[in-house]
Amino acid sequence: MMQIIPSGGPLGAEVAGIDMRHPLDAGEVAELKQAWNDHLVLVLRGQFDVSLDDHMTFSRHFGELALSPPSPVTGKRGEYENVPPEIAVVSNIEKDGKPIGALGTADVKWHTDSSFFDIPPAGGLLRAIEVPEDGSGATSFLNLYRAYETLADDLKSRIAGKLCNHSANYDSSGRPYPYAETGDPTKSPGARHPLVRTHPETGRKCLFLGRRLDAWIVGLPVDESEEVLDAVWDHATSDEFSWTHKWLNGDMVMWDNRCVMHRRDAFDPSLRRHMQRTQIVGTQPV
Repeated sequence: MMQIIPSGGPLGAEVAGIDMRHPLDAGEVAELKQAWNDHLVLVLRGQFDVSLDDHMTFSRHFGELALSPPSPVTGKRGEYENVPPEIAVVSNIEKDGKPIGALGTADVKWHTDSSFFDIPPAGGLLRAIEVPEDGSGATSFLNLYRAYETLADDLKSRIAGKLCNHSANYDSSGRPYPYAETGDPTKSPGARHPLVRTHPETGRKCLFLGRRLDAWIVGLPVDESEEVLDAVWDHATSDEFSWTHKWLNGDMVMWDNRCVMHRRDAFDPSLRRHMQRTQIVGTQPV
């Protein structure tokens, strides 16, 4: 029997009684979807010996699968030739002198996945195959519903109806892509989204911030945009909205990319981390 065990924090819950290798019935899928809307981040422990097909089949209960972003290193999708394009690999492990996945060992800044696309993914489902035993490389999540609801009225007024340009110049660790031309956020490539979006399933309003570097509130002078964004980000990234997950092998963590931001702690490069992720196709933020 499925159990939903809230984390006790501002978001997050553990789901017990689910094995990703086994089919889910309609009632279980509905319960999981409701739990995801209620808690924003779900953790399924002990998901061992899960095949790539198992991972994708489970993920499809929540929507159509997006193709993984091409590797900035190789320009290709997937880990090896036998990894489907719907699977992204997050790893610091090298084979034949080349990384098999993305993001290395450095800390990863607060971000929304792929918000620089016109249609960012609705959610991510990340499974830990091998992670450091000391718990390093933890992932933290932010509740952007609460961040918006508690935002000062003057800041709410200043961002109401505003679009933000989500720069495509940087990866989520803050490193510029090779093609990036940084320095003027008004000219950064990327997508423009409302700073406050309405969740398409819950109807609740939340902040939608993406990434801080080279972000720009469309139509404002850069110095004013920076002032407003600094204030909103300072509020949104407060510990009162955050919950941290320390990974174990076999963990599957799924987060709602529409109302959650996440970050990762750095870890020792001598330790191994190997994870696989699917993403759910989203809708254009409004």
